[in-house]
Amino acid sequence: MTDTPPLLSLQVLEKRFGPNYRWMLLLSVMLGTMASIMSSTIINVAIPDMGQHFVMSPTRAQWVSSGFMVAMTVSMLTTPWLLSRYGYRRTYATSMWLLLIGGIGGGLSNDYNWVLVARVAEGLAAGVVQPIPAILILRAFDADEQGRAGSFFSTGVVLAPAVGPSIGGLLVDWFGWRSIFFMVVPLALASIWMARRYVPTTAPGGLAPNREGARLDVWGMLIATVSTLCLLNGLVSLRDAGLDAVHAWGLLVVAALGLVVFVFWQHHLLHKPHVSGLAPLMNLSVFRHRAFSMGSLVAFIYGAGLFGSTYLLPLYMQQGMGWSASYTGTVLLPAGLLLAVTIALTGRLADRHPTYLLVSSGLALLAFSFVLMATLHVESSMWWLSAWVILGRIGLGLILPSLNSGSLRGLTRPLIPQGSSVINFMRMLGGAAGVSMCAIVLQWRLAAHGVSLTSNDQTALRLTAFNESFLFLAVLMALALLAAWQLKVPEDKQNE
Repeated sequence: MTDTPPLLSLQVLEKRFGPNYRWMLLLSVMLGTMASIMSSTIINVAIPDMGQHFVMSPTRAQWVSSGFMVAMTVSMLTTPWLLSRYGYRRTYATSMWLLLIGGIGGGLSNDYNWVLVARVAEGLAAGVVQPIPAILILRAFDADEQGRAGSFFSTGVVLAPAVGPSIGGLLVDWFGWRSIFFMVVPLALASIWMARRYVPTTAPGGLAPNREGARLDVWGMLIATVSTLCLLNGLVSLRDAGLDAVHAWGLLVVAALGLVVFVFWQHHLLHKPHVSGLAPLMNLSVFRHRAFSMGSLVAFIYGAGLFGSTYLLPLYMQQGMGWSASYTGTVLLPAGLLLAVTIALTGRLADRHPTYLLVSSGLALLAFSFVLMATLHVESSMWWLSAWVILGRIGLGLILPSLNSGSLRGLTRPLIPQGSSVINFMRMLGGAAGVSMCAIVLQWRLAAHGVSLTSNDQTALRLTAFNESFLFLAVLMALALLAAWQLKVPEDKQNE
């Protein structure tokens, strides 16, 4: 009989490392989350170069982004089960190793199919990691420090996509698209080392990991994966004029039916876990809390706008304006840095002001920035473009530290891991759909104006198509505003 290593809970580690331990814990998971987010967004500046290298259409090249998003979206639902079964440290460190292997494998691949496999591996790891910090913030920090902790975490995480495109653009111009994959390596290695010191080995609630607990809901995973793939493939088919519309709508119908089946299956597992022996991927009882339900809706629409604009902006600058990848990254850098500053300031506001007010203000600024983007034309100065992007990033800075914590505060403590997983799932599902929806709208408007992304003439008409796509994003953000005003949690309901 082997000796079981002692459990290292938050309390035990705090006694070992002192009162500043919780900040070191936050830094540990922040580095890994930075690596995962960087791997999800930085690839956009490399898509044109990658498409030329493998000689394929922009639609097929876009799957290096979409494939990552599908894997990340679905794997987020497994985080509560993994934490309960293996604990924080083992779940987190294993995910970091998978992200590291995916980054190295993608950079060394000579076949596009292997690049996709590496991206899926990175997506699976990123999906498991991203709900964990919100859970730890609510567990390790007092209520009056959670906003500041969320601000510190979000500031660091935002620096990855803020600085990433600038560095990534230079790397693509100097060394080619392969260098993009290797950017996650130093962050992943640092995070793995820190996790071995600071991340607790317990499961949520300070409990020992339960290896004999309910089994993973593989059927739910399969249904969610098929539904998400059908959704994205259906949207891709809609934007491709060469494909049959019946085929596209058929895929979307299958996705909708899959959603219905998934909800019924999760409801069955929630009420009869002893019959199946499976743990539901999504605990539907979290949606009984109004603030969480509205927060999830905001997260879905906001995710569509965030990732949709992350897809559109580099494309707009490179194939609309004709700028290089490195110049595009340089233009985006000031906005990213100002976003980090805004988040740092918003963290203190989040402890003192209602969540719905901060989130609504951020969405309004983001929508307004998209409207202003639509006013740009061929003769517009680069400074105007940079100013409107900065305005939108200030809006993001008001949303990011507030949305997750404000939505989760109304949940009871046992539901916090599920709530964090679900709200991240909703945001990423919106993001995955948002990228495809923005591509559909852009393709539709390009066709309406009789131009294409690759044509060297008719630049003004091509920019008009981009501007109309930004107006579409503005409408999405306006819809999210309606739900954001419902993010009100009674004080006596917080973290019961």
